[in-house]
Amino acid sequence: MSEGGAKLRDRAYDSFTERLLSREIRPGQFVSQRELVELTGFPLGAIRELVPRLESEGLITTIPQRGMQVAHVDLSLIRNAFQFRLFIEREAVTIFTESAPDDAIAAQRAAHEAIVERAGKGIDARLIETAQLVDLAFHEAIIAHLGNEIISQAYRVNWIKIRLIRHHETGLLPELVIPVMHQHLAIIGAIEARDAERARAKMTAHIEGSRERALRL
Repeated sequence: MSEGGAKLRDRAYDSFTERLLSREIRPGQFVSQRELVELTGFPLGAIRELVPRLESEGLITTIPQRGMQVAHVDLSLIRNAFQFRLFIEREAVTIFTESAPDDAIAAQRAAHEAIVERAGKGIDARLIETAQLVDLAFHEAIIAHLGNEIISQAYRVNWIKIRLIRHHETGLLPELVIPVMHQHLAIIGAIEARDAERARAKMTAHIEGSRERALRL
């Protein structure tokens, strides 16, 4: 594939995932390649190149006699996505605790404390959106510190699935903003103390709590 073709496929991928996360493309929906052309706004050639990537990442499955089905939220997806997070993030937070620069840790604390401070004045849709970005940035920083692009790419795909699950449970609810920020701050506190064992334990509790909440819903 030419460089231009690869870039077009990547842009089509971004368009697909944006529409999936915004619910323009629904989890469990059956779609054809031509419908994906209409939904994403990209030509058929780019969609044909895109489909194998979506299939390999588990975002689309080809069902015999029925066509392509977008990933849907079920118990298997929840269990698998959160198990992946546990395996990767427990090891990643250990390494982050041992070697992350002090200024990177301080930046995470500042971002989280700013959310908690704003939440004290009321929680609205804009704050929830900002809190979700801080949430993602925290976890991505820990993963990025590994310096392993294979892990980072797999993590990004899994995070799309986590986002689908969170939409299924109506996203980051207002009453969860402060508890989630405090859970992160507990992890950050362990990181600041360079206590890898405590950081692993706090991260495990955080992820398992999210998983159990998703399974209940």
